[in-house]
Amino acid sequence: MQTVTTLPHLRQAVDELRARDSKRDTLALVPTMGALHEGHLTLVREAARLADHVAVSIFVNPRQFGPNEDLDAYPRQLAEDSAKLKAEGVALLWAPGPEAMYPQGYATNISVSGVSDGLCGADRPGHFDGVATVVCKLFNQVRPDVALFGEKDWQQLAVIRRMARDLDLTQPHVDAIHGVPIVRDPDGLAMSSRNAYLSPEQRAAAATLPRAMDEAIARIRDGQEAAPTLAMLEDELLGAGFSSVDYAELRDADSIALLDGDNGNARLFVAARIGGTRLIDNKAV
Repeated sequence: MQTVTTLPHLRQAVDELRARDSKRDTLALVPTMGALHEGHLTLVREAARLADHVAVSIFVNPRQFGPNEDLDAYPRQLAEDSAKLKAEGVALLWAPGPEAMYPQGYATNISVSGVSDGLCGADRPGHFDGVATVVCKLFNQVRPDVALFGEKDWQQLAVIRRMARDLDLTQPHVDAIHGVPIVRDPDGLAMSSRNAYLSPEQRAAAATLPRAMDEAIARIRDGQEAAPTLAMLEDELLGAGFSSVDYAELRDADSIALLDGDNGNARLFVAARIGGTRLIDNKAV
């Protein structure tokens, strides 16, 4: 595995990968912020299935963190992450510093309206601008044929696809931006780098989140009204030790529009805080 930290070296490495055989080899990109877990590695394995070579980026993007969020505390473990990627057969690790991504004088921002409204877009102002901007830059830098993202960040995936469609991106084309299903621990909690922040007691209580979501979905499928069902979900989380619930909402899976009941394409989205950690999850209704 080749590790590069500057843009000229990245371009050279990508060109060399594509030219290894007589045909043009395909390249998949898995963008990450590091602190890799089995969820990330599942993306890497799917990328290897879809393309000849896999590139992974590790960049803790300051532009998607709010002023009171955990940028400084976000786990950084490049050596450990690198070893995991090498074991998976990743060809290229792109690990730029902030100065490489946002050089002095940088002044451009990408904002995607509509799908970024509500949910995490409301709770974290500017977050999805930071996501769209950095992902567009990563696409332009690596020029992948395919890109893969986890469905745990469903709204993020919708924002990235909308950005790619609206800006007529071709590397990758919007149809080559793939979502990979959420990877969960045995108790159902979605894998996340932020789970490492949880104490043993908080981690045990956090398992209430997917269980309460399943119960709410079952009630909605049985014809119970959404509003009181979601209120019950919130009460269950607060009773289990969560300090607050940022949202518990039904949304259309594609448009992310708010729903008051199942329209046949609904997903349940929840964000809740336990201790100092904000957990998110979503499930199809």
